[in-house]
Amino acid sequence: MAKNCIGLDIGSSSIKIVQVKEGKKGLTLLNFGIEPIPPQAIVDGAVMNQSAIVDAIRAVVTRLHVRQKDVALAVAGHSIIIKKIPIPPMPADQLDEQISWEADHHVPFDKEDVELDYEVLREDNGQGNMDVLLVAAKKDMVHDYAAVAREAQLNPLVVDIAAFAIQNAFEKSYGFPAGQAIALVNLGASISTLNIVQDGITMFTRDVTIGGNAFTEEIQKQLHVGYEEAEAYKVGSGALGGGDVVPQEVGRVLAQVSDLIAGELQRSIDFFLATTAGAEVERLYLGGGTAQVPQLRQAIERRAHLDVEVLDPFRNVFVDESRFDMPYLRAHSPIATVAFGLALRRPGDNL
Repeated sequence: MAKNCIGLDIGSSSIKIVQVKEGKKGLTLLNFGIEPIPPQAIVDGAVMNQSAIVDAIRAVVTRLHVRQKDVALAVAGHSIIIKKIPIPPMPADQLDEQISWEADHHVPFDKEDVELDYEVLREDNGQGNMDVLLVAAKKDMVHDYAAVAREAQLNPLVVDIAAFAIQNAFEKSYGFPAGQAIALVNLGASISTLNIVQDGITMFTRDVTIGGNAFTEEIQKQLHVGYEEAEAYKVGSGALGGGDVVPQEVGRVLAQVSDLIAGELQRSIDFFLATTAGAEVERLYLGGGTAQVPQLRQAIERRAHLDVEVLDPFRNVFVDESRFDMPYLRAHSPIATVAFGLALRRPGDNL
């Protein structure tokens, strides 16, 4: 059996690495680490500062003493197109040609500029057709992410979509409730990914270009502090003095931005409900670096009328408490969601 790849999540504010080992008794966590990258190193999913990202990957790999080279990566943003399309039933050997034809109609990029993949979701959708998930990613984005991994002396074998990595992470750690549609949200620094899943099948995905950076930027603007101070206030660490006034101001700013993000998510969920007959979302699970901002959970619950739970991808993973800083792991587990989903992949995996 091939080893699991290392999950390498190249985000717009940090690099996350997760390494697991799969055995007869389940998964064991071997490594988890986070390394920050400079602002604007990645913008809307596009690599802007390759050397800074390579340095960060090398730093976390060295610090964790990672020897394995095979990695799985994820891409997200406006350079990714995900469409669920109905097509007439046909043999597998005819699907490639049909998908190429469908791409002409559903992908707003030149076919020569994208990597195409697909997966059959249902052989019979109840209306005489097959449901197929069509995925297109711009080749230059895929190439750039693979290039930084290679320059860091790693071997990229799988390039996944962030929405599917979140889905795989949830399935392994929680399992999908029968017959219920749930919303999985990973709140990154600049891109938030929504994936609505029912019975393990993707029903709707959307990447929204808003995330944790919005909190930091608004704290900077309203409190007249620098980036580092604003980040410290956002995550609840650090104190710059000033009595009780600053914490109250921070709470107000966090509530304002939380309401803005919650509104974006609500509109996406409402669009799904309006365009999917009989659909009903039961619950929302929130991952990513800013998932534990309490104002955000409260705002989503209020705006979307859904119970919100913060994701813990390690909940069903054996963790040797003598090797890991457990308070740190618990505090940062939501940010590991995509990397954990990637760490479940093996060489040669499809979507």
